[in-house]
Amino acid sequence: MDKIQQDLLEQIAGIHEIPEGAYSLRINGSLHGKNSSENIEIVKKEDKPGIDIYIKPGTKNESVHIPVILSQTGLKELVYNDFHIGEDCDVTIVAGCGIHNGGSEDSEHSGIHSFFVSKNAKCKYIEKHYGEGDGNGRNLMNPTTYVEMAEGSYMEMETAQIKGVDSTKRVTAAKLMENATLVVREKIMTHGEQYAETEFDVELNGDGSGTHVISRAVAKDNSKQKFVSRIKGNSKCSGHTECDAIIMDQATVAAIPEILAVNPEASLIHEAAIGKIAGEQLIKLMTLGLTEKEAEEEIVNGFLR
Repeated sequence: MDKIQQDLLEQIAGIHEIPEGAYSLRINGSLHGKNSSENIEIVKKEDKPGIDIYIKPGTKNESVHIPVILSQTGLKELVYNDFHIGEDCDVTIVAGCGIHNGGSEDSEHSGIHSFFVSKNAKCKYIEKHYGEGDGNGRNLMNPTTYVEMAEGSYMEMETAQIKGVDSTKRVTAAKLMENATLVVREKIMTHGEQYAETEFDVELNGDGSGTHVISRAVAKDNSKQKFVSRIKGNSKCSGHTECDAIIMDQATVAAIPEILAVNPEASLIHEAAIGKIAGEQLIKLMTLGLTEKEAEEEIVNGFLR
């Protein structure tokens, strides 16, 4: 890897080099390297770009890294990754995509991730998106995530769009069985003329299932954001969707939460709040010696932490 690729890897995965243990690293449209461990097997797909990841039942306290890096302008790819998580596991999956576009053409990565979480399994999924470049080409990312959760399983998703992504549409669809729980924490920041759209669609099909979908967003300059969340309660379940957004400059944010209770014992809540930074917050920090711009940055960083 060259210096640009190493820097991208650090931004999206918090590592400087090839990780130890199970990993798959994709660079500029090709599989750069992969490694399986005793309990985690990574298999390259034969019929289309992507990998299958098989995690043995009972695997505990292990992780797998699957970052994607694009550093060539004009490169566009669609990748399919399937995760088969065995019963009674407790694992962490670190994904993410970083694009450096130094040319005039658009660079795009679209990933379709499917998770099959077995009975009583526990999974934490971390995904970061980051873009940069010194050219005129746009950075485009369109992730799609499908989740099927068996009885008693638990999945926590932490997704973040750090900066530099000109356009994104993020789609997540999940189906939960009895006593399964899905927690999603999303963080997005847009600036300039960027556009970001996220869509969540969660079906609570088993008694005792539950979900918490939480989005925090900051929109600056002339950027636009749209947040759509749908929770359907088909059982005795609980669901909560929340969107909090800070709007600055001439940006626009739309929040469209939707809840549908099909079962009379479904308990569903939706919340949405969009507003500017409170003046008293700025004044308080400025009295401590910060400029107005520095105070705004502190507030935004704290909001997205």
